[in-house]
Amino acid sequence: MATVETARGPVTIEALGRTLMHEHVFIVHPEINQNYDVGFDEEREVAKAVERMNELKAAGIDSIVDLTVIGLGRFIPRIARVAAQTELNIVVATGVYTFDEVPHHHLFNDPDSMAELFCRDIDEGILGTSNVRAGILKCATDVKGVMPGVEKVLRAVARAHRRTGIPISTHTDADTRRGLEQQQIFREEGVDLSRVVIGHSGDSFDFDYLEQLLAAGSFLGMDRFGLNWPIKFDQRIEVVVELCRRGYVDQMVLSHDTSCYIDQMAPALVAKLNARGWNYTHISNDVIPALLERGVTQDQIDTMLVTNPAKVLTRTAGY
Repeated sequence: MATVETARGPVTIEALGRTLMHEHVFIVHPEINQNYDVGFDEEREVAKAVERMNELKAAGIDSIVDLTVIGLGRFIPRIARVAAQTELNIVVATGVYTFDEVPHHHLFNDPDSMAELFCRDIDEGILGTSNVRAGILKCATDVKGVMPGVEKVLRAVARAHRRTGIPISTHTDADTRRGLEQQQIFREEGVDLSRVVIGHSGDSFDFDYLEQLLAAGSFLGMDRFGLNWPIKFDQRIEVVVELCRRGYVDQMVLSHDTSCYIDQMAPALVAKLNARGWNYTHISNDVIPALLERGVTQDQIDTMLVTNPAKVLTRTAGY
């Protein structure tokens, strides 16, 4: 029976259930916290995260994919502590998040050396844990486009994917159509584009762009529900509704891209955004009812939340 790796070890694909494909638990930049007292209390924040995960499970979600990688403060032993105290499955990622330069450790190394580290996370386990392996790869392209450092990461992620058979999820800037550049590099590296989720596609209502991504076979991450920027809630809903109408329900996944703790924003701003809907239960409480009201069927919602995540996270046969 096919399995997927989580922060508690492998589970069957069927056990994933309703899955949010682009979330975070902690975004904590270690160099800041190791050198300044900026208010991060490990025990307090782990306890809060457990509470949030349990609330999400109670709201009908069974699993999340935590796309926190190098560049976002990844520390998997902390995630493992949370996972041990909740029934919610947490799939963790490997990769690098950068809009321009790679971390200096990789500056003068080729993509294969970076891919080797990713493969260790996937096949051998993640340092500081007893049994946690990555279940997905993550990379990013933003407004600046495919800078040399970004290209190195994209190619490293593609090569790790080819070696291990686990899927790829990306960050993009939809306004500048960066997903197309990602697909081109992945294509050059021999990636099956149906194993790729082009993230933040829900930020766009440029249907020509979205249909180009879909025609190449990739999944679209409709994954910033609650973060009403750069488009608003009703617009995000209508994009999903229209793509369902056009027959693309089999290529969409849903998420919030939120977190329990994030140190990239002032706490007051985070609290305001959470109160306005940028929180883990927004899809359960607000998005699903809005989609149903606009004619999306329960079967289609189940496809986006259950069937499609299972397809994405199933490791390619032969690995």
